[in-house]
Amino acid sequence: MTKNPKPSVRGAALRKLVLDTALERFSRDGYFNTSIHDIRRQADVSIGSIYHHFGNKEALAKALYDDLLQRMDAGLADVMQHESDCRARCDGIIAFMFDASTEAPQTMRFVLEARHREFLPNEPPVCSSQPFLRMRECIEQGIENGEVRPMEVPVAATAAFGGAIRLLHLHLDRVLEHPLEHYLHETQEAAWRAIAMTPADPL
Repeated sequence: MTKNPKPSVRGAALRKLVLDTALERFSRDGYFNTSIHDIRRQADVSIGSIYHHFGNKEALAKALYDDLLQRMDAGLADVMQHESDCRARCDGIIAFMFDASTEAPQTMRFVLEARHREFLPNEPPVCSSQPFLRMRECIEQGIENGEVRPMEVPVAATAAFGGAIRLLHLHLDRVLEHPLEHYLHETQEAAWRAIAMTPADPL
């Protein structure tokens, strides 16, 4: 027997419930193996309320993707606001990503590993999204301020954050020997050594 939808869940609370449920189902079963009815049953809400807030499954996936990127960008913006030099910003960005992957692995898995272009064909690649543009901004400012060696920005950004992102994948795949935080300091040190201006570098 089908349970009646929860009458007390409405508005922003209902939207969050549906997004959280969609994240869990998409992360566990994949986008194409999850239906709106799967999400409705697990969230225990009416199908009409989902269509009212989101329209269809693709629109729901886009709303989820946008919501997660906004959360990630807010965290990176906070790092950029509270740290003034490039080294501290790079360290803070890596620490934020490690913390997010530990505390909300489904979120980071969906952002980093879901093949968004397959079900959101009009979305740009995730590496062109605002959080990754903010990482690029950090590096650009470091080069301008003479803290980072002059080099192509995509190369410097990859050197600074590519290793950390690879460790996030290994963590999400559960193949690391230790908890992710065990690797934080060494990852930050390696990232900075790869891009830092040294006395031998030409200005």
